[in-house]
Amino acid sequence: MGCSCSPLAACVALVLLAASLLACHHNGCAAAAVAAPTTLSTASRWVVDESGSRVKLACVNWPSHLEPMLAEGLGKRPVGAIAGDVAAMGFNCVRFTWPTFLVTNASYSSLTVAQSFQRLNLTESLAGIRVNNPGVVDLKLIDAFKAMVTSLGEHNVMVILDNHLSKPGWCCSNTDGNGFFGDALFDPDVWVDGLTKMATMFAGVPNVVGMSLRNELRGARQNANDWYKYMQRGAEAVHAANPRVLVILSGLQFDNDLAFLNSRPVNLSFTGKVAFEVHWYSFSNSPEWSSSNANQACARITTGITRRAFYLLDKGWPVILGEFGVDNRGVNTNDNRYYGCAAATAADLDLDWALWALLRNATALRRVQALQRPLRGPGLAEAAPYTVLFHPVSGMCVVVRRRSPTLTQPLELGLGPCNETEAWEYSAQQQRLALRDTALLCLRAEGAGRPATLGVSCGDAMAKWSLVSDSKLHVAVNATSLAGSDGMLCLDVGADGRSVVTNPCRCLSADNSCDPQGQWFKLVSSTRSVATKPTMLAQLPLELKNWKIRSF
Repeated sequence: MGCSCSPLAACVALVLLAASLLACHHNGCAAAAVAAPTTLSTASRWVVDESGSRVKLACVNWPSHLEPMLAEGLGKRPVGAIAGDVAAMGFNCVRFTWPTFLVTNASYSSLTVAQSFQRLNLTESLAGIRVNNPGVVDLKLIDAFKAMVTSLGEHNVMVILDNHLSKPGWCCSNTDGNGFFGDALFDPDVWVDGLTKMATMFAGVPNVVGMSLRNELRGARQNANDWYKYMQRGAEAVHAANPRVLVILSGLQFDNDLAFLNSRPVNLSFTGKVAFEVHWYSFSNSPEWSSSNANQACARITTGITRRAFYLLDKGWPVILGEFGVDNRGVNTNDNRYYGCAAATAADLDLDWALWALLRNATALRRVQALQRPLRGPGLAEAAPYTVLFHPVSGMCVVVRRRSPTLTQPLELGLGPCNETEAWEYSAQQQRLALRDTALLCLRAEGAGRPATLGVSCGDAMAKWSLVSDSKLHVAVNATSLAGSDGMLCLDVGADGRSVVTNPCRCLSADNSCDPQGQWFKLVSSTRSVATKPTMLAQLPLELKNWKIRSF
């Protein structure tokens, strides 16, 4: 739903697009842009390129469906600067929204940018566009839309065209006339005509890689039978006009429900081009986040969205998290509790996703950048499967600190970029977390408030780790054998925000007033190559490297 279609509390994530952009390349957080592939397909649950290798869609939403029908932010910055910053932030695609009437209704489609803003009396915004993007002022709205897509392509950013609603405006409510087939503003024939025109118009544009058929179906008319009737018709129309693009189908209930597909799959004339999308915000489950224990809420809500949507991954369909996001000021309790759970799920499933919307908050950007890099999939079998210890609330992973290990001075751990992680191995049966390639060293708790370490004593209770909360995000040892301790110690983040320590486990159940997320760590599987780093592990004597884990 995002800012364009959610309550006011969620809208602060958008502000004005251009004002929200963070020029990361000035702050050392830029990610190298990857050339946009010309054709995407699907291989089971994965999106792949022409060579069959995985392409992870790490997208950001860019609204262009509101009343002016122009991409937001052009009154503040040149389009090339906006597109450049999208790439510099590490996003490889944009979910670019558009209203049906942009191409089907002459009273809208005939307007120039200037005329569109003048009829809405947006004189100040138009003046800003004249300064920052003078070349679009006298363009027809659809030509300005094309210019945005072109600029994104010049920066190797892929585009998914998202039919957000019919009549341009704020989205969404159950009664706005745009919700479901047959509503006052949602004529299925007009919708298919609009999809066909857009698919045809962008058939030769290489960075347009997908079309999302309709945003957040909803309202009193919604039903599964009409969903199949019309969504399959729309999918066939798009594929006939542009067989190169992915066809992305959304579900019911504001794109929260795809459960009906479990008993009746889609029936289309083509294969290898279909994906589904689901949306997930805190306000979809607001009462649960605010009134329940965060671990228990996370477990229930994740189970629910898996039953309604993510189950399709196991059935061999890509599922894109087409919208998710939070109020990045940190003042919304529901959002604060939701984000760590959603990020942990996105990392665990290695989802394709589209954030709502662009960020000005450096901390929030860092958190989402950890999800931009694919962890596994076709073409990414660079290493045998290993475990990554992901800390979702910070967007960082557990890494070995650069300190010389000795058998009397265990190696300490900290949080760092996830692309610098070591390869961990977790045995649930033995309750052991160890470095896969240096079996001598296992993760140990040394006591409450003390740094977690890598040591060679791996057989006692302080080296036996289990997942102890409903969310499965608390990684804990039973410390009752430790003098002065009477319970479980969980992995935690130290006061410096970087060190990894152990502390008494918080908020495991019942209590809905505390925040457990500092102690949330997700054990995520990866097959990416492990970064080669000059660690002192390599200086251990050969006979020690080859030791089996000892118990002493």
